[in-house]
Amino acid sequence: MVEYVHECYFMEVRFNMLSDIEIAQQAELLPVKEIAEKLKIKESELEPYGHYKAKLSDSLMDRLSDKPDGKLILVTAINPTPAGEGKTTTTAGLGQAMAKIGKNAIIALREPSLGPVFGIKGGAAGGGYAQVLPMEDINLHFTGDMHAITAANNLLCAMLDNHMQQGNSLGIDQRRILIKRCLDMNDRALRNVIVGLGGKVNGIPREDHFIITVASEVMAILCLAADIDDLKKRLGNILVAYNYNGEPVYARDLKADGAMTVLLKDAIKPNLVQTLEGTPAIMHGGPFANIAHGCNSVRATKLALKLADYCITEAGFGSDLGAEKFLDIKCRFAGLKPNAIVLVATARALKYNAGINKAECGKPDLDALKKGIVNLGVHIENMRKYKVPVVVAINRFLTDSKEELEYIEQYCKEKGADFALSDVFANGGDGGVELAKKVVEAVEKPSDFEPIYSLDLTVEEKIEAVAKNIYGAKDVAYTTQALKALKEVKSLGADSLPVCIAKTQYSLSDNPALLGAPKDFTITVRNVSLSNGAGFVVVYTGDIMTMPGLPKIPAAEKVDIENEKVVGLF
Repeated sequence: MVEYVHECYFMEVRFNMLSDIEIAQQAELLPVKEIAEKLKIKESELEPYGHYKAKLSDSLMDRLSDKPDGKLILVTAINPTPAGEGKTTTTAGLGQAMAKIGKNAIIALREPSLGPVFGIKGGAAGGGYAQVLPMEDINLHFTGDMHAITAANNLLCAMLDNHMQQGNSLGIDQRRILIKRCLDMNDRALRNVIVGLGGKVNGIPREDHFIITVASEVMAILCLAADIDDLKKRLGNILVAYNYNGEPVYARDLKADGAMTVLLKDAIKPNLVQTLEGTPAIMHGGPFANIAHGCNSVRATKLALKLADYCITEAGFGSDLGAEKFLDIKCRFAGLKPNAIVLVATARALKYNAGINKAECGKPDLDALKKGIVNLGVHIENMRKYKVPVVVAINRFLTDSKEELEYIEQYCKEKGADFALSDVFANGGDGGVELAKKVVEAVEKPSDFEPIYSLDLTVEEKIEAVAKNIYGAKDVAYTTQALKALKEVKSLGADSLPVCIAKTQYSLSDNPALLGAPKDFTITVRNVSLSNGAGFVVVYTGDIMTMPGLPKIPAAEKVDIENEKVVGLF
């Protein structure tokens, strides 16, 4: 029996086996130069960061600009349990499996955030024998992209406060400042703070806020920018405040866009790494899908499509969040058209959606599965609305019964989706061969991709289109604050922009307690803001925090270093 510990927290039984980090540390990595050679990347187009990771230069993107694109495969999931369903693991494993069946594939992923790494979720580089390496580097500082984004965002904040201190020639109203400082860490104590205390020389006292770096507009901009010039333009377009006359003040008005671009000149370049089996992987950008658009960068995906015949990418959380934003925001901006969608699920997560206690989800229970599988059904139907072929991948556990797996397969067939089991966590690429074959078949089918709404609609109509067609809501309600904010952002031309809805990942609704396939519910919009540089309207529903907090027992408590090796990272 292969020894492993599954990443899902529901599993109480351990199978005598190596942790993710132990597996990663025992792997023999290829020098990044050899990974580049697989993709026919010239040495001059590679900017190494050590032996096993590198930035990819602009000259590479220029050289490949006229090369035909490969096939684009999006990996998404059902509504996750608090532990996740193995979406990134499936993505990495599928990339490895494609190599097993002789296909030229590359994966394109987001970079992990330190907040979840040291909070509840842990790392985001896959797990078991389907990981992206070097695991410690990727989950910690990597190539410094997160730090550069944090610095650029906070430079803007510092220049704004300095402008007010030095005479405030723009007449910025300190009560109407929109830009927030950021930190790539879960720190609830910084959500609401007072700055400028300590006397006249220390600035203008005002209320301020911190958000996690991956929720910042600078992160969104980096991931959507086409090139360095587009990056600078978008940064300059960030709406930072209003003046005393109620007029907008942008980052370019503070003359901050140039310096911010300089801080991001290397961060905008995609990063090349590898899977545990040597499959090339590009990791770049990392916006959360529940509070941002949840996809890796446009530049990374476009480059991956030029470098291989198949580009396998993923979008955060369930398809109602990450996939919807990938399809309605990223694909629209970048002119991308996915050829297939892989929908990841687990039998235990479907039982969880039936209301089964976490501790009981690992036990065979066909009745609970039949009740909870409606969640999978909604996600299949939603993805088919985009007119793209769908393959359901069941991330299999040893505790899954034969009857349960057979029932899921039959259900998928009835819903018009292909089906495959995935054992990539335990068996690497070999455990994903069945899935890889189904995906290759799917991409050869017709794909007539269309976004779920037209940009000609009003902001309210776009929100309603997502809420009703994807979430299954009966209606949309607005708080007084949301209506006021909506009127304000629409006055700045927001009606022409797509919407990025911030919502809980645990339910199709805005209430995390409503599992399965809730019906006849109302989505409540509590606030609206304009990400003018990114190019979308952010719509806040439910109780979404843009600065998460640490749990009672943070994952950081288990992380340590022993004999010069990192331990406890997962």
